[in-house]
Amino acid sequence: MSNHQKRLSVPKSWPVERKTATFTAKAGAGPHGEAGVPLVVVLRDVLEYVDTTKEAKYAAHNDSVLVNGDTVRDVTLPIGMFDILGFPEREEYYRVFPDEGGRLALTEIPAADADGKLAKVVDKTLVSGGDVQLNLHNGHNIVVEEDEYSGNDSIVVDLESDDVLAHFPYEEGALVTAVSGQHAGEVGEVTDITVSPGSADNTVEVETDDGSFETVESYVFVIDEQFVGDEEGEEE
Repeated sequence: MSNHQKRLSVPKSWPVERKTATFTAKAGAGPHGEAGVPLVVVLRDVLEYVDTTKEAKYAAHNDSVLVNGDTVRDVTLPIGMFDILGFPEREEYYRVFPDEGGRLALTEIPAADADGKLAKVVDKTLVSGGDVQLNLHNGHNIVVEEDEYSGNDSIVVDLESDDVLAHFPYEEGALVTAVSGQHAGEVGEVTDITVSPGSADNTVEVETDDGSFETVESYVFVIDEQFVGDEEGEEE
C-alpha cells in the first residue's frame, strides 16, 4: 500500500497546496476519518518547523511533539478539529480550528489552555453501575456520574484526568461554529433548531455578524466566547 496521497484528491479540509507537487503524505489510522490531516503535513506545510518527513520523524522521536497532551511517535497520525498540539521546547501550543472554507487552521493558545480539549457529544449510553458514557466526535468516550448532557452539547475534557471542565449546551442562543459544509468556519448564535421527521437531518439557523445561514445540525459545534477570542490571535 502506498504511503503517499495525491494532492489533487486530498479532502478540502487539508491545508495543503494542490498544484505545487503531485503527492503529499498519507494519513495513518486514527480518529477524525478522512478529514484528519497527517501530523507531518502540519509540521512541514503549515507550521514549517521541518522541511522533510525525516526531520518530522526526528522531532517526534525526541518527544518534541504533543498531541492532546500525549507524546507522538507516528508522524502519519491524523490531526483533526479541536485537537491540541504542543511543542514544549518552543513553549508553543495550538488548537485546531476551522477557517473559512472548511480548511483546518491552527490558532495559538496559552499553555494554560492546552490542558483541556473541546469535544462534541455525539450520543450517550448507560453503563454498568448506573453511570453514563458520553461518546464524543473524535471517537473518545468518557464516563460521567451525572446525566446532564445531551447530544450535540460540547464539553471541555481535561487531557490528563478525563474530567469535564466545562459544559456548553446545544440550544437556541448557543454560540456555534460550522465545521463542515459551505459555511464552514463561520461563527454565530443559534436562533432556531428544526427537528425533521423520520430520517431527515435536523437543521439549524445561525445568525452571524454579517447575516444568517441555515445548515445541517451535525455541521455545527457549540463553542465558548474564548474560542472566538482565540481566532483573533496568530493563525498559521
